[in-house]
Amino acid sequence: MSIYLTAILKSKKDKIQDLKSILDNMVLNTKKEEACEKYELQQSLDDEAVFIFHEIWKSKEGLDAHNQQPYIQEFVEKVPDLLEKPAEIYLAKLV
Repeated sequence: MSIYLTAILKSKKDKIQDLKSILDNMVLNTKKEEACEKYELQQSLDDEAVFIFHEIWKSKEGLDAHNQQPYIQEFVEKVPDLLEKPAEIYLAKLV
């Protein structure tokens, strides 16, 4: 069963480029992962501080493995200083 994930991140106004740099690196590396079917990063037209990930994973195990990658761990370590509030994460399945 595929796992659908949407993540919404709101950067601090003075940290937008710092966050975008980390997110771009995540996209570059994540797209190489076997379990990754889709990994898109979007930036809001209404608020440049808002970033949205749309992801599709082949399995829960693949998503779990993704979350252990060094570039994801770097994100987890650095993101609290870059975000206005905690990321909103939504996991879903097709119905």
